[in-house]
Amino acid sequence: MPPQDMTNAASPSGDDVSPPQGPDPVVLDTLQHQVAVFARRAEQTRLGGVGKVRNSMDRAAYLLLNRLDREGPMGVKALAAGMGIDSSTVTRQVAPLVDTGLVKRTSHPEDGRAVVLQLSPRGQARLDEVRASRRDLMSQVTDDWSEEERETFCALLTRFNSALALRQAAHQPQSD
Repeated sequence: MPPQDMTNAASPSGDDVSPPQGPDPVVLDTLQHQVAVFARRAEQTRLGGVGKVRNSMDRAAYLLLNRLDREGPMGVKALAAGMGIDSSTVTRQVAPLVDTGLVKRTSHPEDGRAVVLQLSPRGQARLDEVRASRRDLMSQVTDDWSEEERETFCALLTRFNSALALRQAAHQPQSD
């Protein structure tokens, strides 16, 4: 009797005993490589995309301005917590934005002793300009994509970023 291939054999109880299959390592290698290429290309886009000068904005500045625009004035601690970074990092990143007039420091409306950061009218105009330039670039890059493909890519990229954020939060030391 010839030997049997036991890779897909069932146990005497009828259960499948094949080894559990994890994600394909080739796909994971491709994914990590493409994420690295994406990060490099995203940085190149920031430095020289559509409208070159208009599109150029430091990633940290863009994310900070975007958050202030979407969520309104807030303190450094709230901004840091929402972005998953340290307060000292936010303080360092906000300083040039204040110096250039893109962000202003104001008194907290309920506690005059506390300071909140707020997008200035100049900051709003600059953010709108950068967003429009980047929106134009995204339109050009995905010009031959269907609307469904754009939506699927956005959904998957959002899911990917959320999973990374959850993983980072789970691995950060808890402060008491």
